[in-house]
Amino acid sequence: MNILAIGAHFDDVELGCGGALAKHAQNGDKVYIYIATVSGYSNHSQQIIRSNDIALNEGRNASKILGAELINGNFETLRLEFIDEVNVELLNIIESKNIDQVYTHWTGDIHHDHSSLARASLHSCRHIKRILMYRSNWYHSSLDFRGNFYIDISDTWNVKENAIMAHESEYNRVGRKWIEFFKNEAENSGQRIGVKYAEVFEVVSWLEI
Repeated sequence: MNILAIGAHFDDVELGCGGALAKHAQNGDKVYIYIATVSGYSNHSQQIIRSNDIALNEGRNASKILGAELINGNFETLRLEFIDEVNVELLNIIESKNIDQVYTHWTGDIHHDHSSLARASLHSCRHIKRILMYRSNWYHSSLDFRGNFYIDISDTWNVKENAIMAHESEYNRVGRKWIEFFKNEAENSGQRIGVKYAEVFEVVSWLEI
């Protein structure tokens, strides 16, 4: 199968579905990661927190760890919108790579870039037979994430962790709590289905291929 993981920023897919992507790669599937923005950004004082070049290099390293091919967009960080330019870029990837299954952001995510790209994904991927939405941050939302599809990542948690840590600029900013939070999430999800680690998704569509 040809798998496409869609993320607004470098590190989103590693956090949200990195274990599943590593599992796909190990099973012989072709895995693509599309990151829509250049992913560099500054704080409220206009101090650069992560440059575009550093974000790209870290994204390349993380993709290699997961066994995926990286496709990077050029949209501005924190200004991503549900616009035709994004939809067209997604459609071109889907058609050129003959995508069978998509992982994308959850539409209820409060991060503007995430929710905008989620809407674009549902529009552009509407003919894809399998679409799963993931969460990639720890912020609360007024909406409920209906996690109803689990993937056992017990054998690929270490790959996921290494891919997350490849984003050194962000890891240095948030510290070990980044790993601890998502490891706890994976442990809790795994407990629900009787495995060590799992990732949980909200199903948009799931048809036999």
